[in-house]
Amino acid sequence: MQSGWNVVVVGAYGAIGRAVCGLLHAAGARLAVVGRDQDKIASLAEATGALPIVGDASSFADMDAAFERATAELGPLSGAVNCAGSLLLKPAHLTTEAEYAATVSANLTTAFAMCHAAGKTMTDGGSVVLVSTAAARTGIANHEAIAAAKGGVQGLMLSAAATYAARGLRFNCVAPGLTRTPLAAKIIASEASEKASLAMHALGRLGEPGDVARAIYWLLDPANDWVTGQILGVDGGLANVRVRPKG
Repeated sequence: MQSGWNVVVVGAYGAIGRAVCGLLHAAGARLAVVGRDQDKIASLAEATGALPIVGDASSFADMDAAFERATAELGPLSGAVNCAGSLLLKPAHLTTEAEYAATVSANLTTAFAMCHAAGKTMTDGGSVVLVSTAAARTGIANHEAIAAAKGGVQGLMLSAAATYAARGLRFNCVAPGLTRTPLAAKIIASEASEKASLAMHALGRLGEPGDVARAIYWLLDPANDWVTGQILGVDGGLANVRVRPKG
């Protein structure tokens, strides 16, 4: 058990968020779990002994209040992770302005709101982990909106890592490939689409929530406090590795 390991998990009841909470709870961390759905947050809090906080991850005011409450009730925060997000797969010319705005809000604005809150409250250092995507590191068709939003997350992370390094507050990203979550269900709904997705990943399988959660856990772990400004690809090789087709 890590003494004084107090972590805020935003978007906590999604597949990856729940996996992160499970790892942190097993390690003895004290958690505050944040999300918009009161019932889901309450259920997750009951399972992990976490402090439940209802709030909109894209709201600066809600995130500031969540971090302030977590600090008041748990003690100084040593970690925070933003697992809130969405997935839109459309070419740019078919993406509506409303869809684009919603994608940016769910992915980039939530990340910025977390950095805003962390910069105010995490005055004793710690680790902030944001979630990007392999699609922000390599060109994949029909990912324009999500790649733009998640590319912004990566730039935000790098700047924040520089801004807050002097106080020992670290910022890093994980960049997953296609992971088996409810958000990705439509992409792999048919055997043909799943086969095509598998072929894009050099290791020959899609990710599981636990694959991404373990990387997030590692970046949150105070033992790894000499790591900042990094984008950790957890993508089965999607962004950087190409293999010859079999046959």
